[in-house]
Amino acid sequence: MSGSRDILPDDEIHRGPPITVGRYGPGKRLNHWITASCLILLALSGLSLFHPSLFFLTGLFGGGQNTRMLHPWIGVVLFLSFFILFAQLWRANLPTRADVQWTSQIGDFIAGHEERLPELGKYNAGQKLIFWGMAFFIIVLIATGLLVWDQYFGETTPIDLRRAAILIHSISAVLILLLFILHVYAAIWTRGTLRAMTRGTVTGGWAWRHHRKWLKELAGRGRIDPAE
Repeated sequence: MSGSRDILPDDEIHRGPPITVGRYGPGKRLNHWITASCLILLALSGLSLFHPSLFFLTGLFGGGQNTRMLHPWIGVVLFLSFFILFAQLWRANLPTRADVQWTSQIGDFIAGHEERLPELGKYNAGQKLIFWGMAFFIIVLIATGLLVWDQYFGETTPIDLRRAAILIHSISAVLILLLFILHVYAAIWTRGTLRAMTRGTVTGGWAWRHHRKWLKELAGRGRIDPAE
């Protein structure tokens, strides 16, 4: 059943008062912030190498040579960090029929009429789109990045392949940056969401409004901390 894959080890209702719901444990939050930090550092270092007018950004990394050396290694850390998260969260991000209905009624979500939307599990269709989009573009970026990593693979990559890899790498970098901006905007726009990645919990009201099916599943499975 789709509901069962929404329940992860850190998910638990805390009686309070006030009632809160565990959403992410310390390990997932640490991975999330490492991934986010790497994306920001890669954006800054990548832009500094992309065009001469942005070369001044290399000063943030100790100069051009350091930037060129650090950029691919930060990419490796991003890849490892994100795919630890991926291994833990991919099942909860599989599409469901409710996602199709949610997407068709996206106007109600934007207008704040979530009572008209189907009850959702741990993630909505928008969150799942960002998750799978991030996974896809990170794979593309690491693959194309390795092809143009001069220190290790420069001599073994044909020039035509290198040119294609640089073009695909650049386009993918722009697209993942747009996804990242969308992710940050959505987290800020939906009040109470950032708390999940800072404290690890959300309020009971937030869970009831945005992910009611997930909350009901937790209650139905007895995922409630013992009364004191």
